[in-house]
Amino acid sequence: MTWEIVWSEPALRDLRRLDAQVARRVASAVAHLAETGQGDIVALKEPLRGFRLRMGDWCITFERDPERGVLTVRRVRHRREAYRRE
Repeated sequence: MTWEIVWSEPALRDLRRLDAQVARRVASAVAHLAETGQGDIVALKEPLRGFRLRMGDWCITFERDPERGVLTVRRVRHRREAYRRE
């Protein structure tokens, strides 16, 4: 199943703040996840929700809606900041 990718405003803002090369790698990792469902994925525990995809030092938090086939990217943050409450 191929997922449709939706980037939230905070995720787009995070992406724009990254170095261009890192931003391309993040976008590529998300596209690979949407196409294959593969990657370093872990389900987040309460109080967080959704999943995280790890790409090097970066954590991409996202949610899946299997009924609609939508993968919503919530944030792209460095791993030292990824699990702090928003």
